[in-house]
Amino acid sequence: MTVAVDTVSTPAAEDLRSPRENRPAMRDRKDPIEEAAGDSMDLYDVATWDVRTPLDKASALIWRIAAGSARLAVVGFAFLLLLGIGGLAALTDPQIGLLTLLSAVPAIGLAAYVYSTDVTSSEPLSLLVATFLLGVLTANFAAVLNTVLRPYFQVLGFLGTALFFYIVVGPVEEVVKLLAVRLYAYTDDRFDAVLDGTVYGAMAGLGFAVIENALYITRQLPDQGLDVGLGLIGVGGGITAIRALAGPGHVIYSAIAGYYLGLAKFNPGNRGPIVVKGILLAAFVHATYNTTVGIGSGIIGAVTGLSGLAPFLIYVVLYDGIFGLFLLRKIQKYRDSYRQAHTPPATESDFESELTEFE
Repeated sequence: MTVAVDTVSTPAAEDLRSPRENRPAMRDRKDPIEEAAGDSMDLYDVATWDVRTPLDKASALIWRIAAGSARLAVVGFAFLLLLGIGGLAALTDPQIGLLTLLSAVPAIGLAAYVYSTDVTSSEPLSLLVATFLLGVLTANFAAVLNTVLRPYFQVLGFLGTALFFYIVVGPVEEVVKLLAVRLYAYTDDRFDAVLDGTVYGAMAGLGFAVIENALYITRQLPDQGLDVGLGLIGVGGGITAIRALAGPGHVIYSAIAGYYLGLAKFNPGNRGPIVVKGILLAAFVHATYNTTVGIGSGIIGAVTGLSGLAPFLIYVVLYDGIFGLFLLRKIQKYRDSYRQAHTPPATESDFESELTEFE
């Protein structure tokens, strides 16, 4: 006996979305007149617009000045904060500068490696340096916010400290590092691939790590002057070593967020959610490190019997290794996809030549 079965059609994936989600991105939409007319009508100042008249030129100029002034205002304010918290004095002091440079060596090496993985094109030095310097400057926003908000969480003990890391430190520091990329490199036409976001994110993280290291080292050194030599290394060597281990984390976190910033640039219809995803990932990894590094180092010390910096070193290497591998896998997936997309498909003659060799 044959049983008739009514087939139920499954709506396409796009039909399951809300009407708003089914609409094209606003930048890709056209007015009904433009859609109907195509290129057959001049719709200037009716449904389309471009710079034609003197008023149009003046409007475009004012917009460019306003946009540029906003960026300059952010950078100027960040520079004032750098002066206010003593960051510039720290960076220009020869003793602190030397220790800061030593503390930044691992982070510099990691940022250089991320730079070398860019399979698309070499990023221009001007953009790399600008992003690094902007990372130094925008870090001061985080320094001020962290200082202001910390007391409100400290009253809750360990729970408050953990909440402070997850709610304030992680999100704020990753946002200001992305801001360093967004202010300049992101808007440049030479930022022309998703992977570029990883490179510039790493540079912003390096800038952040440098100024953070300088400020930490400044607080640990005695007020009296020390000669640049073994005496300086003896006094500041401990904090320099600690900061050298902490620095690469900033590069990893912001490189992860930067990857998603690059992805967002080439997916404008979903730009906001993609950027938020990158920040959430980076902030979570960052906050988890801050919350667990003391506990993890203590457990390693108790289990192994090691003391001093050794447990801290082991924990940092393990933690950064795990999430560094996560970052490298994303980079490698992009590299593989890039090569696959740029490899010409095999032709029939290629198969024929291979068969001929085995005849």
